Amino acid sequence: MQWQHHNSLYLSAALTWLRLKLTHLSNSQTVTIEQIEDAKTKMIAAESVEYPPALAILGQQLGLSQFEQQTLLLSAAMALDIQIGYLCAQAQDNSAQPYPTFALALVLFEQPSWDIMSPERPLRYWRLIEIHQSGVQTLTISPLRADERIVNYIKGLNYLDDRVAAFVFPLPEQSTIALPPSQQVCVTEIVETWRQSQSSPIYQLLGADSPSKQIVAERACEELGVQIYRFSLELLPTQIHELETLIRLWQRESLLLPLALYLNIQALDDGTTSVEKKVASRHFITRSESLIFLDVYETGFTLDKTTINIDINKPTLAEQQQAWQEELNLFDNYKPQLLASQFNLDLSTIHNIANSTNSTNSESHLWQNCLKATRPKLDTLAQRLDTKATWDDIVLPTEELNMLHQIAEQVKHRSYVYNQWGFQKRMNRGFGINVLFAGESGTGKTMAAEVLANALNLNLYRIDLSSVINKYIGETEKNLRRLFDAAEDGGAILFFDEADALFGSRSEVKDSHDRYANIEVNYLLQRIESFRGLAILATNLKNSLDHAFLRRLRFVINFPFPALPERKQLWQKAFPQDTPTSNLDYNYLAKLNLAGGSIHNIAINAAFLAKSANSPVKMNHVLTAARYEFHKLEHSINEADFIWQTEEAVR
Repeated sequence: MQWQHHNSLYLSAALTWLRLKLTHLSNSQTVTIEQIEDAKTKMIAAESVEYPPALAILGQQLGLSQFEQQTLLLSAAMALDIQIGYLCAQAQDNSAQPYPTFALALVLFEQPSWDIMSPERPLRYWRLIEIHQSGVQTLTISPLRADERIVNYIKGLNYLDDRVAAFVFPLPEQSTIALPPSQQVCVTEIVETWRQSQSSPIYQLLGADSPSKQIVAERACEELGVQIYRFSLELLPTQIHELETLIRLWQRESLLLPLALYLNIQALDDGTTSVEKKVASRHFITRSESLIFLDVYETGFTLDKTTINIDINKPTLAEQQQAWQEELNLFDNYKPQLLASQFNLDLSTIHNIANSTNSTNSESHLWQNCLKATRPKLDTLAQRLDTKATWDDIVLPTEELNMLHQIAEQVKHRSYVYNQWGFQKRMNRGFGINVLFAGESGTGKTMAAEVLANALNLNLYRIDLSSVINKYIGETEKNLRRLFDAAEDGGAILFFDEADALFGSRSEVKDSHDRYANIEVNYLLQRIESFRGLAILATNLKNSLDHAFLRRLRFVINFPFPALPERKQLWQKAFPQDTPTSNLDYNYLAKLNLAGGSIHNIAINAAFLAKSANSPVKMNHVLTAARYEFHKLEHSINEADFIWQTEEAVR
């Protein structure tokens, strides 16, 4: 408020001096030089206070000479004082010119300079004035008007220009979140390098976690006293004159407010951005001389400017655990270490989950909210399965079943073993658990994945290979990168069905296509090994998998074709408790040489046959459905095996 008061006093004194100057130019008899000098002394006194007026700040920030500041004041005065238009006409001895002109400024003020009209000088370069040149008017006598944004700035109203505001959005407010030490180091590096730099370097924030990048950029701007905005590159104009105008306006705003910019460069690489838009984006970034943060996945976005690369990762495991400990103060029995080990979340997400859960004081809600927070990214890249199978539903030999239990236990305790028992200090990779399920179709591989997901209370995602593999060079790796990056948030099990199509043996290099195919496999080997979650690969053709890949798997579980005892168990579990059945002979049904998937199909078809007959499920219904299944599978059929004895059917 005190600065506004002093700024108003300065403007009042400046306008008084300007009116006297114009009056003296038109009629020197009514205004004396002494009056003008006295008004100038008062104006200088009003400017020489602890906090300079807006016009002086603007002149300093944009490099205006004293003559240019005075010309800008003359142009802005039209919107500040209703007498100025009349006085301009009087001073120019032309009633048809009730407006400022360069010609008027050149004779009105001291130390005039003709270069004021140059497009490279601040008045025109920064679009501080508008020149309304029409017809045969020369530049010197064309009407001048100060830009509306600049008029308001001079009055002390410093707000974002409407022409720029349409392109930018504020970053989410995260000032209440305490930054962890690992990310505070990045903030300190940004602040120190910016203050020491003689130019305006571009900061490339590397990594996959955009929320952490945003909070680091926001805190750095807080320390530098800069407002930060997110810019929508997709809205950039591609016409060069429109683009250049926007660049000038943004640069002007970044000096007057001041401002910083946060740009998501990864959005340019989504396959939908046109070449023209990419060129416009690169031109905008290169030409803008302000504090700019680029959200990039990895180095490779090259610019003809000084660039500083900073790796920004999510908080460490210990920092996430500490964050959970501080946020969830209403819970008595929750375990922060379990949350931190199963979910790899940034601080803003942890904060939001905690806020939405504290009101319910429910541990089950807490876990479900964590699962929901990790879903959006993966939901667009893979199919989430509705898991219903439990340990009671699956039928496997004892050894294979025990291995499934071991997998579940390792997922639960991996954080403790790696961190508390020191294994992480000896390992650079392989922190996740990678498993191969090998067996014929219908032997229970998908069900086993569902069982693990239910036992661990995690989401299960089946990877659609058609959406991953791309014929264009490099696109498959990009798809895999997006998939694994999305899954790194935790809370998900990745299930690659028919994995041999993607993880097959590397071929001998005969042409460029073979070479790039092998690059895809090699990239996948690296990502599957560095992935920190549970990845399950299912294949019907174990022998087709790359041996180097098999060596890097934690578990390999063979799903054998069910033997007679297992088939009997499968038949006993095939019908839900609510399904009415009558005298089913499970020993007889177990003799049918079928896998679990086929048994499941037969049970459903038999239930429909029974319902159509308004009867409970009987052996004749099951055998009829079994006969259909054998035909479908093109198995040889002995008709006698599918005819149930009449007396048994009656029973």
